[in-house]
Amino acid sequence: QQLESLAWEQSGKSIVSSHSDGGYMVWAVSGASQRIQQPVMSTIPYGPFPCKAISKILWRTCESGNPFIIFNGGMPRASYGDRHCVSVLQGQTLATLDFTSRVIDFFTVQSTEAAEGGFENPRALVVLVEEELVAIDLQTPGWPTIPAPYLAPLHSSAITCSCHISNVPLKLWERIISAGEQQSPRLSSAAWPIDGGKNLAQEPTQRGLLLTGHEDGTVRFWDASGVSLKPLYKLGTASIFQTDCEHDSLNQAGEEEWPPFRKVGCFDPYSDDPRLGVQKIALCKYTAKMVVAGTAGQVLVMELSDEKSEHVVSVATVDLLQDREGFTWKGHDRLAPRNGPLPFAPGFQPSVLVQCVPPAAVTAVTLHSEWNLVAFGTSHGFGLFDYYRRNPVLARCTLHPNDSLAMEGPLSRVKSLKKSLRQSFRRIRKSRVSGKKRLNASSPSSKVQEANAQLAEQAGPPEVEMTPVQRRIEPRSADDSLSGVVRCLYFADTFLRDAAHHGPTMWAGTNSGSVFAYALEVPSQEKFSERAVEAVLGKEIQLMHRAPVVAIAVLDGRGNPLPEPYEVSRDLAKAPDMQGSHSMLISSEEQFKVFTLPKVSAKTKFKLTAHEGCRVRKVALVSLASAGSEERLENCLACLTNLGDIHIFTVPGLRPQVHYGCIRKEDISGIASCVFTKHGQGFYLISPSEFERFSLSARNVTEPLCRLEVARLQDTSCLSNSSTAMPKLPQANGTHVPCSPEGQRSPANSDRSPEEHPAAFSPGPIDSPNSSMENPLDTTGDITVEEVKDFLASSEEAERNLRNASEDEARPTGILIK
Repeated sequence: QQLESLAWEQSGKSIVSSHSDGGYMVWAVSGASQRIQQPVMSTIPYGPFPCKAISKILWRTCESGNPFIIFNGGMPRASYGDRHCVSVLQGQTLATLDFTSRVIDFFTVQSTEAAEGGFENPRALVVLVEEELVAIDLQTPGWPTIPAPYLAPLHSSAITCSCHISNVPLKLWERIISAGEQQSPRLSSAAWPIDGGKNLAQEPTQRGLLLTGHEDGTVRFWDASGVSLKPLYKLGTASIFQTDCEHDSLNQAGEEEWPPFRKVGCFDPYSDDPRLGVQKIALCKYTAKMVVAGTAGQVLVMELSDEKSEHVVSVATVDLLQDREGFTWKGHDRLAPRNGPLPFAPGFQPSVLVQCVPPAAVTAVTLHSEWNLVAFGTSHGFGLFDYYRRNPVLARCTLHPNDSLAMEGPLSRVKSLKKSLRQSFRRIRKSRVSGKKRLNASSPSSKVQEANAQLAEQAGPPEVEMTPVQRRIEPRSADDSLSGVVRCLYFADTFLRDAAHHGPTMWAGTNSGSVFAYALEVPSQEKFSERAVEAVLGKEIQLMHRAPVVAIAVLDGRGNPLPEPYEVSRDLAKAPDMQGSHSMLISSEEQFKVFTLPKVSAKTKFKLTAHEGCRVRKVALVSLASAGSEERLENCLACLTNLGDIHIFTVPGLRPQVHYGCIRKEDISGIASCVFTKHGQGFYLISPSEFERFSLSARNVTEPLCRLEVARLQDTSCLSNSSTAMPKLPQANGTHVPCSPEGQRSPANSDRSPEEHPAAFSPGPIDSPNSSMENPLDTTGDITVEEVKDFLASSEEAERNLRNASEDEARPTGILIK
């Protein structure tokens, strides 16, 4: 058989070979002159049926008994030829580690000092597969997996949404970590086997939580306080619904008794049902209540519990069409919930399932735990639900009479070709008519305007300051498809009825530029069980050009955003100013506008599309702290456009502050996945498996600060000047500054320009003309060929480099423009 791999035994007295027929052989090595004729042992582990080749094999001796034989491949070709497996064999114990992506390589980790008798005693097996890095503990019975402190696969199932929670309370943090540890008792308690380098970063002062919703209905909790994302807890929602996956798993369990497969790793890209996909997440960090909304109109209200439970999940249905005639849902069906009591592990446990009808994907959700209310919206309308009394409060349909496309659903293949053609012809006809009206020169007023324009061109002085040119914005048609999609929902305690009395309100913005404001009658906490919440429509606003409403926020009398629920009562935020008049900030895709409340009269605005030619994709109110003093805070509006640029505006004046290029405009998925944090940082998917982190704040910057000490091949003290640490410069996240082993700075080099340090990548500020943010940052820190040559340089070459360095120091220092 064809030879695939060879491995030596530690003593050098035997070798093991693997072959293309799925077998391996052990050969004795007795002397250099004697030829080996026959193997000592020959076996096909997964025979006798034809098997695939064993591409790599390792032999590791063990003091406790039989050696470890570890190999890749060798599966029965007909039954399991498509599996990606690494087999671990020790005596009669065999484990077939089943991975969900292709195995690239594997190795064992053992002590550098050999044990008595020359035994290797491997501590761990490290397997690199295409989508993740997995370590197996070989010293613990059962060979459990060692949890990875980094490089966890974000895309274990495709990411569909994300949400960031800042300043998580310590109690909630510990409860989430405890729930995550109880989820995986089979994990090993051994330390991660790969070490090296020193982490120079300080412990983060704030606890940040990044929640990612996935296609398979799971929500994963990540520790986003530092540089790398560390998994804390995984929440699953598929067990609440009836799916077809249970029958498949039962059948597989009977068939997979041999080989003894064991699923390893957490990368699992297969989804049982696309309707399980998570679309929106909301979490209250003070009450540990959470809302998870999905693709089939399911809205789950959950609460964190430290004990396992078995209870019935109550189901409520909210009809968003409100018996409107002429609409027929052509999309997917709703997910059928399971009947009877269901078991739940410690962690977030569902209490109420709110099902939207029709079962369209949820496009917006918000939670107010102090009022026990959750608001949700789809492409058909929005609803308000009281999860304490478990009854709906409000349902409002936002469909336009011609909005038939909204009834087809995201999973439907039916698209109205006639309607799209009809709309295209209407737009062409409308633009022609408006153009003829503008070119109609028969009226005397138009002739006067032409004459005035000619005179202005001839006699206008060059120093006259002209108003900035604004792009002409075409108003959107009222019968555009999907105009009823609810884009944002917002709760606020503000003035809606009159200027003297404030109270709870709910705001909803749609794709057609409509804003609905409801006054809520919320009983006091003592009377929650006696009185029901009531909602009364207070105002309905229609924006010009019918641009989609991206976000709504209410500002207090001092122009500050309103605090979150329970923040004031727990002395975690200042009480809002209720004496001065409140204002409302509405962000549409084309402009930002501030209105006074309760009259809703325009106060100030900024036309982003008219001035910059771009559209708003994401907005957030961020709090930026000064680099000198943490007490100096500034509330700003951060905006991400469809061109990948980030604009910062003052609030409530809406004056442009700075403008950064952040994401490539071609990266549509990256722009759509962007999420801002409360303190001026942000995340976006630079690929399906990687989050890029950026910072808009001068104070809150998360950057990798570490040192790796490398043993030099020879004494290169003559090159020590070029390897000293650079002064810390403003840098984008993901870049690195080389650091000397001693961590000292050289005064001679601290004033040199970056051009004289070719090995150092130290970009200037993000908004500089030569900013590297226009291109994706290379965060790998590759070693260049010049650096490798320096490490291995001869003495003559080292002297020549030293002479060049001394000549460079004699030159006048360069100026770094910040």
